[in-house]
Amino acid sequence: MKRTHAQRFMRDGADEAVQRPISLAMVKRLFNYSKAHLQLRNSLFVMVSLRAIQVPLVTWIIAQIVSGPIAKGNFQDVRWGVALFVVFELFTEIVCVYRSRWALIFGEAIVHDLRNDLHRHIMSMPLSFFQRRKIGRFISRMTSDVDAVRTGVQDVVFVTYVQSGQAFIAAVFMAYLDWKLFLLMLGMVPILWVIIRYFRSRLIHSLRQVQESFSRVTATLVESVTGIRVIQGFVREDFNGHLFEELVADHSLYNMRVTRHSATFLPLLEFNAQLFLAALMVLGGAQALGGDVSLATIIKFLFLSNLFFSPVPVIGNQYTNALTAMAGAERVFDLLDAKADWADKPNAMVLSSLEGRVEFRDVGFEYVPGRPVLRHVSFEVKAGQTVALVGPTGSGKSSMIKLLGRLYLPSSGSVFIDGHDSRDLNGESLAHRVGTVPQDNFLFTGTVRENIRMSQPDASDARVEEAVRSLGMWDLVNELPNGFDTQVGEGGGSLSLGQRQLICFARALLPDPKIIILDEATSSVDAVTEARLQLALQKLLHGRTSFVIAHRLSTIRHADIILVMSDGQILERGQHADLMAQKGAYFELHRQFVGE
Repeated sequence: MKRTHAQRFMRDGADEAVQRPISLAMVKRLFNYSKAHLQLRNSLFVMVSLRAIQVPLVTWIIAQIVSGPIAKGNFQDVRWGVALFVVFELFTEIVCVYRSRWALIFGEAIVHDLRNDLHRHIMSMPLSFFQRRKIGRFISRMTSDVDAVRTGVQDVVFVTYVQSGQAFIAAVFMAYLDWKLFLLMLGMVPILWVIIRYFRSRLIHSLRQVQESFSRVTATLVESVTGIRVIQGFVREDFNGHLFEELVADHSLYNMRVTRHSATFLPLLEFNAQLFLAALMVLGGAQALGGDVSLATIIKFLFLSNLFFSPVPVIGNQYTNALTAMAGAERVFDLLDAKADWADKPNAMVLSSLEGRVEFRDVGFEYVPGRPVLRHVSFEVKAGQTVALVGPTGSGKSSMIKLLGRLYLPSSGSVFIDGHDSRDLNGESLAHRVGTVPQDNFLFTGTVRENIRMSQPDASDARVEEAVRSLGMWDLVNELPNGFDTQVGEGGGSLSLGQRQLICFARALLPDPKIIILDEATSSVDAVTEARLQLALQKLLHGRTSFVIAHRLSTIRHADIILVMSDGQILERGQHADLMAQKGAYFELHRQFVGE
């Protein structure tokens, strides 16, 4: 029973657990991002290649000095050999410094481009895309998953290149010195292959579980922080705390599983190398004593064999990092490959102007197939008219204005704007001509001026101030500590509800839209502020087509058309006086709220 809540969150991410096979195709796709940084990439590969060659040469020089001048007691040659070694080692270290530096710059450049592509892709998706996914999963993709890719690009690829290169060159030198001893070394390769194959599938599965569990932890943390008022209001701190503890415990369990596999995998690789050295000491020593092999060859072979096997645990560790990077890359590319439910047509019409005529023609809409929220909705609105949408919660009012703003497309029927089907319009050009005041009054971190200018970034300071003056609310902004330059705080938390509402009104009206949508626009303000907003709206809505949703019937009495919604259908339509005379659904709603 204790784990049911954590298991529910695990099921929420079950669709993401299906992964594509790890393949070179994904590596190739990832390195396609390097095309924008060709000079850096090519310079880096030159440094990596030099580094891979230098390390075996340094080892060869040491072996030559030990088996030659030192073994023969030639002090003069020892000095020359050491001088050559110091010079070459200095050059090697310079190459190492630039290889490491350029690898870090290269990795950061790839991650920079990848994050920008992710953000651009996410911002291009329709509203339905976000309502099917948790916010924390987007954060996880942008942070931990991309960081895993960074490790793969700047560490795994180049470190493995260097280590593999030095092992290959060491192998060539050993085969040149004594091919029989070299064949003995090759006899260890099948053992290495068996070890790698055994741990590969276990590490892949465990690392994917780590990534998934971290995503669940992030999603739950974001949900807890954004919903802290509800949590504290219903005294759910302990309940949510237990839920988070379960998810963190799962994440720790998966991390321990990866650590356990790695703690067995890497020592086995190193033991295999030590086993070969022991065999070399026995067989090589016997050959040297028998005169079949010179002592100098055995010394060189020992140096080179250590160079051959020392990369094994390093590559093994990088292999674990590579699996983590591949798991992160799979999830990042899964998000980048996500298709929008709909997009603008290639020949979509760009609106240069707008009158404001709107028609819903037999519109039906479903968020979930088979569960309609709008059915056979039809009405016409002339330019400049005000339409009021009333009805109980869940009757379809908000869905109608989402279709009008083209946040969604109708499941059936059509929405016409100035006689054009909304499916045929360019979404960006339409958005610039439709102003929306949402129900939640969301503000971005920044100043009052920056938030108002959000709808028209190139608007002058004078234009921003004029938008507030036209609302008759100049004094509300003037009362703020720094006026228009006051920081609103995260989500507008440092402002009152009325001040936040004002900023949202000014933001919607700044680009002078021809259609205005007010979604419960005055439901969150006090009666005095609402009265002031009503006076300003009467002036500002003149000559504009407006759609108003409000539970307070006093805000919609003067509408040109009132649509009474019920169960996704238009139950009644008309003006206030006519609907009151009919004594139908609108009459009953008015009776319920007449005391407001």
